[in-house]
Amino acid sequence: MATIYYDKDANLSDLEGQTIAIIGFGSQGHAHAMNLRDSGVNVIIGHRGGENSATYNAAKEAGFHIFPVAEATKKADIIQVLIPDTIQKEIYENEIEPNLEAGNSLMFAHGLNINYGMITPPDNIDVFMIAPKGPGHLVRDEFVADAGVPCLVAIYQDATGNALKKALAYASAIGGGRAGVIKTTFKEETETDLFGEQAVLCGGSAALIKMGFETLIEAGYQPEIAYFEVMHELKLIVDLYYRGGLKYMNYSVSETAEYGGLTVGPRIITEESRKAMKETLARIQNGEFAKEWMEEYASGGKNFQKLRDDDANHPVEQTGEKLRNMMSWIK
Repeated sequence: MATIYYDKDANLSDLEGQTIAIIGFGSQGHAHAMNLRDSGVNVIIGHRGGENSATYNAAKEAGFHIFPVAEATKKADIIQVLIPDTIQKEIYENEIEPNLEAGNSLMFAHGLNINYGMITPPDNIDVFMIAPKGPGHLVRDEFVADAGVPCLVAIYQDATGNALKKALAYASAIGGGRAGVIKTTFKEETETDLFGEQAVLCGGSAALIKMGFETLIEAGYQPEIAYFEVMHELKLIVDLYYRGGLKYMNYSVSETAEYGGLTVGPRIITEESRKAMKETLARIQNGEFAKEWMEEYASGGKNFQKLRDDDANHPVEQTGEKLRNMMSWIK
C-alpha cells in the first residue's frame, strides 16, 4: 500500500524564513508561485528569458519579484526547477549549481534529469520532488476553491535531515495536502510517467485514433462520420474513466457498447501490444529513450518536427479542424 500524506502531516512553519525561487513561470510555475504566496510563503521568480517574454510579463503582472536564474538561486533557500526537461541540465550547470550553498534545497516536479544522471547535485543540499498530478491551471483553480490536486513526493537526497518536512510543507502550501501526497521515488515517477505518456496517453491513444479513422475511411465511410466516432466521442468515454474508472464507464454506456468493448477490445490490443509496451518500458528503464530524446533536441529536432508535421497533416486533423468550427461550445 502506498504511503499517503495529508495537511495534518505537514507544517508550514518548516518554510518559515525560507525564500523559494520558482525557476520558470509557465503552466506549473505560475500555479506553484501563486499558491505558495497565498499560503504566506516568500516566493521569487527566476526567469531565463528576456523582459519582453510572455512569462516575464505574466510574472510581473502577478506582482512577483523577478530575477535572472543565477541571482534568484543566490537569494533562495529552496530552488524549484519548473523549466522544460531539455534545458534543465544547461541552466542547472551554468546558472544554478555555481550559486548553491550547503543546506539549500533543489526541487523538481519531474525526475528525468536526476534519474538519468543528467544533473548531479552536490552532496550538501537536499534534493526532492513535489509533482502535482494535474496541469498548472487545475492546481491553481483547485487551490482557490479550497481544494487541491493530489501530488507525488520523492526524496532523492536528504543532506539536512529535514528534506521530507520541507517537501510536505511545500506540497501543503500549493494545496496538495488537501487531496493527498503519495510517496514515491525519482525512478518510479520518471519511468511510469514516461511510459504512461508513450504507451497510453499520448502515443497509444493517438495511434489508435488514427488507425481507427483510417480503417473507416478505407472502408468508404465519410470522414466526418468517422471523426465523430473515433475522436470526438472519445472525450465522453475519458470523462467517465476520469470520474469512476472502467466499471463506471461500462455502467454508463449502452449494453451494446459494453459487450462490444469487452469482447473486441482484447482483439485490438493484443499480446503483441503488450510485448511492445514491455519493450517501451525497457527503453525507458535503461535510459535509451532519454538519451535518444536529448540527442534529438540537441541536433535541432529535425525528426521531431517531421513527426509533428505528419501528425498535423493527418486526415483526421484536417477533418477535425472543419468540424470543430461547428462546435461553439469548444471555443
